[in-house]
Amino acid sequence: SGVLTQLATVLSAVIGDPRLVATAVGVVSAVVDNVPLVAAAMGMYDVTAYPPDGEFWNLISLCAGTGGSMLVIGSAAGVAYMGMDGVDFGWYLRRITPAAALGYVAGVATLLLQTRLMP
Repeated sequence: SGVLTQLATVLSAVIGDPRLVATAVGVVSAVVDNVPLVAAAMGMYDVTAYPPDGEFWNLISLCAGTGGSMLVIGSAAGVAYMGMDGVDFGWYLRRITPAAALGYVAGVATLLLQTRLMP
């Protein structure tokens, strides 16, 4: 109990920059369900410092929601895909993970660019 909150605290202490923390949360969501990760982040970041409609929470939403697709086990849809089509973890890792990771990085970069160009 409290492991995800501890993880969020460590990420914040080690990484520091909230944008990089949000990006790391997305990568972790490839292994851990995104709902508890976001809940841990909600417990760490005060809404007075990080407004609900601000860049940080938009980035958390994007990262936690899409980061799970980097590994087949990171999303309910991926697990269903494994069961329905008989796809194994290694096949997904070799053939899908690189494209999913590239899409993840492109999505993060696009959102950060948007927030700079259209504040």
